[in-house]
Amino acid sequence: MAAHPPQARQDPQAGDSKWHARRVSLNAVVDNLAFALSGLAAIWLAWRLFSEDFRWGWRLAPFALLFWLLLAYLVLPRLHKILTEIYVPNYFIGRARTSDGLLGDPINLAVMGTEAQLHEAMTRSGWIRADEVTLGSSWRIITSTCLKRSYDEAPVSPLFLFGHQQDLAYQQEVEGNPAKRHHVRFWRCPDGWLLPGGHRADWMGGGTFDKSVGFSLFTLQVTHKIDADTDVERDHIVKTLEDGGAEVEVRVIKDFSSGYHSRNGGGDTIKTDGDLPVVDLSKVRIPAGGHPLGPNLEARRIARAQHRPLSTTLGVALMLVGGVMSTLTTIAMVRDWRHIAEEAAGTASVEETWWLNLVLVAIVGASVLGAGLCYLLAILVFRGSNWARIAALAYTALLVVTAAIGYFTGRPVPFGSDLLGLPLDILVLLALSARSSRLWARRPRVPAAAGEKSGDLLNGSRA
Repeated sequence: MAAHPPQARQDPQAGDSKWHARRVSLNAVVDNLAFALSGLAAIWLAWRLFSEDFRWGWRLAPFALLFWLLLAYLVLPRLHKILTEIYVPNYFIGRARTSDGLLGDPINLAVMGTEAQLHEAMTRSGWIRADEVTLGSSWRIITSTCLKRSYDEAPVSPLFLFGHQQDLAYQQEVEGNPAKRHHVRFWRCPDGWLLPGGHRADWMGGGTFDKSVGFSLFTLQVTHKIDADTDVERDHIVKTLEDGGAEVEVRVIKDFSSGYHSRNGGGDTIKTDGDLPVVDLSKVRIPAGGHPLGPNLEARRIARAQHRPLSTTLGVALMLVGGVMSTLTTIAMVRDWRHIAEEAAGTASVEETWWLNLVLVAIVGASVLGAGLCYLLAILVFRGSNWARIAALAYTALLVVTAAIGYFTGRPVPFGSDLLGLPLDILVLLALSARSSRLWARRPRVPAAAGEKSGDLLNGSRA
């Protein structure tokens, strides 16, 4: 029996306007072009950094670190994202996907029950809910791992299923070391969605065991390395639920998927026999004053959608840096103006001096306009304006393309010495064309009344 995904809800503010459809389509075209261009530009930037700075030898060791950061966290992820949009299926195949689009961990659990029942059963069985990924939690897990300090609520990296990242994540730290842990992610199944074969499930889960910290084979990023035998972790999760004191029933769908050996998004070997345990938690009782869940699923998704992503914040910060650079350039021009004019006065005619002053005025004016545009767009992008983000993408793309044309036609702009700096322009392009930045800028605005309701949900209350 084929599974039918639920129909997407329409934006109530959109209506059936053909103009709105054209606007959304134009936004999509610009975003797709900027996304592809930023990937190509990042590859070009990595090559220029390698060829122009490494030619002096390994005395410039900091450039090796910079090259790795650029390659691992900008170039390879964007390249994978572009390629996986083409060849990785965008429907359920029993695997989660990374934020770069790579096939991630296997989906090896199914759960029946409400969100509260799942949380109660997991907490009662000794599992701790993982923190959301933020700058603070990311820094804490880095320091905890390096210093081998316990961090029971350490965040797990986002994996995607049904088009969104996990709704719940739990873990069990091993020996007080955040580098080693049992962990499982859960995704809420769409309404009316059926597993292949017609089986029902409320939640799908993916459990793996982190055995150490290392480098991703595909992106070279620092990440957790998982144990290959994912069935052992799957069975561990089921056993803890059965032994946790909750009323749990388990049945197994034999040969749900073919047993396979593969690799996850970090390049780690994974294997499974293909069986899928279905854990029924419908009889789990929620005691008064038990384990509070906090904001419900809808409230968490609203909060996550309204929260400004790191990519947008980074893009705005880089734009402000560009504006400051342009401002400093303008100040330097004005300061040296009299000196330039005095030197030209000795050899140039009055008419030539007049034209020189006119050119200097035009250059300073363009620099002032460039700086002002950077500041204005940065403020508007930070406030969530999608048209400002599109304008910023178009502006930086123009600068990058202009620099590329000069480079490949034999008239290159010196590396990093153009108006805003080529590396800075490419980084802005990468940040503002990222999926998280794009979705946040296009998010439906919550009206005041809806915002009050959402605030009630975020506080854990229900009507």
